[in-house]
Amino acid sequence: MLGAMQDWELRASLLIDHAAREHGSREIVTRWNDGSESRTNWAELRGDALKMVQALKRLGIEKGDRVATLAMNHGPHLVSWYGATGAGAVLHTINPRLFDEQLVYIANHAEDRVLIYDSAFQEIVDRLKPQWTTIEHYICFDNGEFADWIGAEDGEAEWVTGSERDPCMLCYTSGTTGNPKGVLFEHRSNILHTYAAIMPQCADLNSRSCVLPVVPMFHANNWSFPWAAAAVGAKLVYCANNDPANLCDLIEREDINYLAGVPTVWLSLTQHCEAQGMPLPPTITHAVTGGAAMPRSTIEKLMRAGIRIAHAWGMTETSPIATIAFEPHDFDLMTFDEQVTIKARQGKALFGVQLRIVDLGDPSKELPRDGETSGALQVRGPWVLKRYFKGEEDCVDADQWFDTGDVALIHPDGTLQLTDRTKDVIKSGGEWISSVELENAAVAHPAVAEAAAIGIAHPKWDERPLLVVVKKPGMDVSADELRKLLTGKVAKWWLPDAVEFVDEIPHTATGKISKKDLRERFRDYRLDG
Repeated sequence: MLGAMQDWELRASLLIDHAAREHGSREIVTRWNDGSESRTNWAELRGDALKMVQALKRLGIEKGDRVATLAMNHGPHLVSWYGATGAGAVLHTINPRLFDEQLVYIANHAEDRVLIYDSAFQEIVDRLKPQWTTIEHYICFDNGEFADWIGAEDGEAEWVTGSERDPCMLCYTSGTTGNPKGVLFEHRSNILHTYAAIMPQCADLNSRSCVLPVVPMFHANNWSFPWAAAAVGAKLVYCANNDPANLCDLIEREDINYLAGVPTVWLSLTQHCEAQGMPLPPTITHAVTGGAAMPRSTIEKLMRAGIRIAHAWGMTETSPIATIAFEPHDFDLMTFDEQVTIKARQGKALFGVQLRIVDLGDPSKELPRDGETSGALQVRGPWVLKRYFKGEEDCVDADQWFDTGDVALIHPDGTLQLTDRTKDVIKSGGEWISSVELENAAVAHPAVAEAAAIGIAHPKWDERPLLVVVKKPGMDVSADELRKLLTGKVAKWWLPDAVEFVDEIPHTATGKISKKDLRERFRDYRLDG
């Protein structure tokens, strides 16, 4: 016997239909690189997406074909999210900051048929076009081509229908060994993830939210903001230039109350405001961060400014949000330091996600949730990857557990605390040292702008930590001062054997510290025995 409720396929087009119908006049704003701004709204965006459906059909694009974008954050890019998926195609958001060989590989592996790109990446397109073997059509977002292309249509179209389990988006992750791997999102998984994202205990979005997602649209499903903002009718503001001064100006002009970005975004924003002798933008009430552990000192600054922090953990393979540090029932009874401790962790699993940690050497051995034992973090749920795109085998075990590559501990109350990546953890004398905790302790020094810890080969201990530090302009700190600062905050045997000061620490395309590049840079570094 079946239930007696209406049977609706959960497809992404339902989101834009709802946004246009119930929140049609809510704005979507773009500030371009040249400082100019353009405005649309949810109703107009739906109309443009339907025109794109017609335009794609005119190009011969069929259900399941891949339509790629090579672009930053802006309104026309958002149109393509709903236009491509609404046409039954799979939107493939390409990271323009990847190496040429990676860009060639993923476009060919995805078998993209259309590429829509920003003029800023024209040089990449011209250089790689001869190597992209499947792309038949090239359209530029911001030189008038995209507007003319969809403008030739009348928008009298229908969304392509089908199963909620049809694929709708493809995003490659380079956080794995070998070639980048494709994560193929379903309509269903995105809708379920959207329901979770908008909950008060998660991203806490509503129709009064004015959101500036600094996280790139090509990264990890854009943290679900294109879908979640449509679900609640939030205002979206996009910015092509994420310089802190530009962000502060835009935040003030548009009354932005909700900002989302990796920890380096918040570090640069707080440091800019401190250097200018000004407070953080007073309109900001919500800060969402993820991608790496947020330093405790930065969390303290944001909380003292009255900003509610949503410290999340996830990855492309989890759509991406899996956990978030929301306030427990007794949060208001805690001291400020206790509250910061809660927010410095990665929070609890959302409904729909399950977590566990297993022994680093023996994945069959599940470890206790005692807040002390670290292990390899595994996750499962309806918006968690089962198999990489074109993969021959599932990348989960028989019970659906996916190995995240993170090292973590889980507290007795279920709170997740990341301690490292399995490939970044420092193994010294058979014991594990958390590079993340060293880094977060180091950036508490007022003269430290950024810090990264990596393992360096050691003749006796296998590996010992090297701390790499960027100083704030006009300020100074010595290696001895940093070691004194760390003393008492981390175990004595965790203290770095050396500190190196550099002008810049390399980052990935999404703003995370690139430990891979740092290890390559210091591969010949020698520590005394």
